[in-house]
Amino acid sequence: MALIAAGAISAQAQEVRVMCYQDGVECDVTAELAKKFEAQNPGIKIVVDAVPYKTILEQLPVQLAAGQGPDIARVTDLGGLSKFYLDISSHIKDQKYFDAQFGSTAGWLSPNAGDKGIYGFMSQLTMTGPYVNKTLFEQAKVALPGPKATWDEWVVAANKVAKATQTKAAMAWDRSGHRFAGPAISNGAAIFDAKGDLTLDAGYKTTVNKFVGWHKDGTLLKEVWAGSGGSTYADSIGEFINGNTVMVLSGSWQINRLQKDIGNKFDWVAVPNPCGVAACTGIPGGAAWVALKTSKSPKETAAFLNFMAAEANYADFIAKTNNIPAHAGLAKKGVNYVNAQPAARAALGIFGSGVAQLSPVAYKFQGYKYNRALMLPTVSRVTQALVGELSTDEALNKINTDMQDAVKQAQK
Repeated sequence: MALIAAGAISAQAQEVRVMCYQDGVECDVTAELAKKFEAQNPGIKIVVDAVPYKTILEQLPVQLAAGQGPDIARVTDLGGLSKFYLDISSHIKDQKYFDAQFGSTAGWLSPNAGDKGIYGFMSQLTMTGPYVNKTLFEQAKVALPGPKATWDEWVVAANKVAKATQTKAAMAWDRSGHRFAGPAISNGAAIFDAKGDLTLDAGYKTTVNKFVGWHKDGTLLKEVWAGSGGSTYADSIGEFINGNTVMVLSGSWQINRLQKDIGNKFDWVAVPNPCGVAACTGIPGGAAWVALKTSKSPKETAAFLNFMAAEANYADFIAKTNNIPAHAGLAKKGVNYVNAQPAARAALGIFGSGVAQLSPVAYKFQGYKYNRALMLPTVSRVTQALVGELSTDEALNKINTDMQDAVKQAQK
């Protein structure tokens, strides 16, 4: 009788599917928390589907446009997918908690400015920024530039180290318009004109010219950007882990991977974002857990998101995944990173303190729903310039045209 009763309960359980990608162990930790949730909510079954990041970027939007998809997804194209988000506020008892703890980033998920709905929350904050092979600096007897050093000063120092240690290249940047935007804003790129529309100004052009020049003089490892076509994303962390570059521009989400894959091979450190004439900024971001309109179980979907957002569960997720909290209370209290080794703990501290240095333009750019209209053509056209298919001026003109066309297309 007990088995029959258990089977009946199981048969009635409402299923909530969660599409998840992980930089480290995010989906594993989510699955652990899901078991805890199920124990408290026996009528709900949580299925965590771990997928490659490429699936989130390329396949999920197609599924959602066709009216198909999971109940919840972990996404990074926050504004671009916002039309597919489900407002769960009617199923959330304590809306003031969400406003107080996640209010600073809630606008990133809103389909329209001023929207007060609850569509999910940031699973963590991330920040773009550099890592440095400290062992190579020590071997070359070159001092690490200070916290207010410029990109130009880092280029000089990293080149000295690469030459002295016979390292393949001084630097590598992720093949990403998102990564590119931090140095551009630091160099004075306003990103937006007086009307709030995307613009290519002198600061952005300066950064493109410097970046192409650094490829041509061998400062930057050419394979990362020239190794792919179109606007395809490629990270540079693998090259850093393999000792092919002195310095790399990536972000806080790579801390777990560095801790795991470098081990005792060399000493690595995160360093503050280098400065330009206007700022010393990276780009904030992160992944969000969002409810989706494709859900057939909105009440149960809201219940699981509410559970994941609760301070104790959120703290557990952040601590075990080595991420920066987007939860205001936890950011103030600090997080006990139980699995972080000394290098990872120090890196989390650098990124955490760097949040205060982020430019307002960087926040605005991250929250802008058409930001990919600038990011994607930057990758494809700058690559054409650095491999010699286009001049830098031609590349800039094409970025501008592509950007305007993409915004028009997205607004239709």
